[in-house]
Amino acid sequence: MRALLKPLPRAVTRPFSILLLIAWVAVMAMLIDRSYLQASSSLATDLARYGSEAAWRGVYYRGEKIGFTVSQTVSKGDGFDLEEDGRLQMSLLGATTAATLRTTAHVDKNFTLHAFEFSLDPGTGPIEIRGRVDGKRLSLEVKTPGGTRSEVRELDEPPALALNISRRLANGGLVAGARHQWTIFDPATLRNSKVNVEVGRRELVRGAGAAPIPAFRVEMEFAGLRTSSWITDTGEVVREESPLGLITVRESADSARAMAVSRRMQVDLLQAAAVAPRMRTPIPEPRDVRLMRIRLGGADVSAADLDGGAQRMKDGILELRDPQDLKAERADPDAARYLAAEAFIESDAPEIIAEAAKAVNGITGTRARAERLTRYVNALLEKKPTVSLPSAREVLRTKVGDCNEHTALYVAMARALGIPARIAVGLVYIHGAFYYHAWPEVYLDEGLGALGSGLGARGLGLGAGGSGLGAKGLWLPVDPTLNEFPANATHLRLARGGLDKQTAILPLMGRLTMDVLDVELAPNTTPILVGKQPLDLGALAIPIPRRESACCACRP
Repeated sequence: MRALLKPLPRAVTRPFSILLLIAWVAVMAMLIDRSYLQASSSLATDLARYGSEAAWRGVYYRGEKIGFTVSQTVSKGDGFDLEEDGRLQMSLLGATTAATLRTTAHVDKNFTLHAFEFSLDPGTGPIEIRGRVDGKRLSLEVKTPGGTRSEVRELDEPPALALNISRRLANGGLVAGARHQWTIFDPATLRNSKVNVEVGRRELVRGAGAAPIPAFRVEMEFAGLRTSSWITDTGEVVREESPLGLITVRESADSARAMAVSRRMQVDLLQAAAVAPRMRTPIPEPRDVRLMRIRLGGADVSAADLDGGAQRMKDGILELRDPQDLKAERADPDAARYLAAEAFIESDAPEIIAEAAKAVNGITGTRARAERLTRYVNALLEKKPTVSLPSAREVLRTKVGDCNEHTALYVAMARALGIPARIAVGLVYIHGAFYYHAWPEVYLDEGLGALGSGLGARGLGLGAGGSGLGAKGLWLPVDPTLNEFPANATHLRLARGGLDKQTAILPLMGRLTMDVLDVELAPNTTPILVGKQPLDLGALAIPIPRRESACCACRP
């Protein structure tokens, strides 16, 4: 669950918002239980490129220190290099994890983007993304320790990096009352998106231990997340705030790199990780649930992917049914598109193809293969919270990860076998609360009989843009992290797709509320009484489950 995760490199709320999305959806991070942390020697080497004019910033979550960034603008020939490094230090359920980011944007004197390099290293090796812009054409190279993948994309508009926004504003856009809309390229999602910018009045802003500085208050909205920045006439970001509780503040180099994180921060993040439903009695075993009716509130969920498959939204009530009861319907004409390889779903990589064939050796039939693959991926990966951009090939190399890694590898291996598969993200019920989570949905053709491996779109009757005559099928949620086939009925889907879709849950975090109105269990199980009495989500109210295949948001 990470999630939900990635990071858009702007100074600096956006990248760390995405990293916290990844950490939240992976497990909801708890932070380091020690008073002081020095940057590693390798990081110190990386930071050596920053001179005396570099801007250092501390990153805080609800007043507690969790990381730092440093940035500078360097004159190069007929333009500039915008450089930024950052570090986020966390303890994910007791395992210390440090994520290191690096971004360089090459711009001309008008701060128009020409090329960029971006990397995220969760400690298992960096994922590097390089891009070169030629008009509306973007050439991309994605490099992981497992290999390199290249592609060319035609964009509707020339892209820019969010790292560049403050400089573009200082280059003529910092006028109170001015409004701008720009197209921003996110290296984490490999997509262009709109950012709306509104310049407010000039205010006096105090950094950590510094005298007040005059700066314009700038409101930015990106992917449904609204942030506030204070930017000087020269384009320096003095302070940034996001509704997730993230704040960045200009500091001295020594203050920024000193990471003092208190113990109470652990409890705060654990509570922020979960949505505590209002219900009288917890559900003892989620796999016994056959139906749940839930009212969602506290946030706008109109953009969420709530309807379809095992869940239905009607009159403001969301109904979750056991996927075991799903029946095949008319074939999905779009299923074939979920056979193609993607930047981080490398289903055409030789090692992925070989591992997938090994996983289902001797098994015939789409349903049987999909289930065997669920068990195989669950057994293959060590359950460990990870802050990274999940690449299927990299997951196969390290054999470590949380629900996002399980999901990415499963989807890639299923596609390699000719079985359409896609990513779903949302919430799952674990010991009294709903945690952010990710899981696959796999397409089962129930109308054409058993499938062998490698039949692809035409073997499914889905070639040439349509379903086969009389063919039936269904999208079945499965959960290799929890070793469930199908996934239990408490999986509440909010979005389908990669990080570009998963960012839609950012505005919901910390705001979403849930009222469980009704629960039906399988026969011969204990009935559940529901009501309006809120669940106490104190430090000891959510016992960490001790199951062989624990959810990545709650693994002991």
